[in-house]
Amino acid sequence: MRSTNILGTTYRFTNNHELPVNRPLIIVTNHQSMYDISPIIWYLRKHHTKFVSKKELGKGIPSVSFNLVHGGSALIDRNDGKSALKEIGKLGNYIEKHNRSAVIFPEGTRSRDGHPKPFKPMGLKMLLKNAPSALVVPISINNSWKLVRYGQFPMGLGAKISFDVQQPIENQGNLDELISQIEASVTSGVNSFK
Repeated sequence: MRSTNILGTTYRFTNNHELPVNRPLIIVTNHQSMYDISPIIWYLRKHHTKFVSKKELGKGIPSVSFNLVHGGSALIDRNDGKSALKEIGKLGNYIEKHNRSAVIFPEGTRSRDGHPKPFKPMGLKMLLKNAPSALVVPISINNSWKLVRYGQFPMGLGAKISFDVQQPIENQGNLDELISQIEASVTSGVNSFK
């Protein structure tokens, strides 16, 4: 994060809610770039975040790949839905048992222009089923896409990246209704023109 400050990038993480450390959390957020990851890890570090990530990230990226493979995250094959759901289910069981948090980006891939994509609900539904006591924490991310608007190089200058924690939501059991509520909460805070 700090290395991007050279480019004039600033980070703002707003959380007006007391998030418990003695129960599992399912953190649900929109996805704009790889620069969404580090701030979530840093600002939510006391919640021991684990990620649902594509398996390709498990190889060849210094530090990132090691942490994904050995840190308890779910590495999924996006071309094999059955095995992907199985891995996400294992992550749900893990956070339920150990009071950890799982981060999922239900859009399935990042938005290249900041506009949210529709949620693909199956992975999120599997997490909710396997971690029924988890508190759902919607987060809205703005402007991280501006760092990579030209690709990896040159990087964008002066991006004002914000993370806004929305009202946490209890899982009352109706998963379809809950997922719609989560999606509405996440997208309500996304404004790609800030």
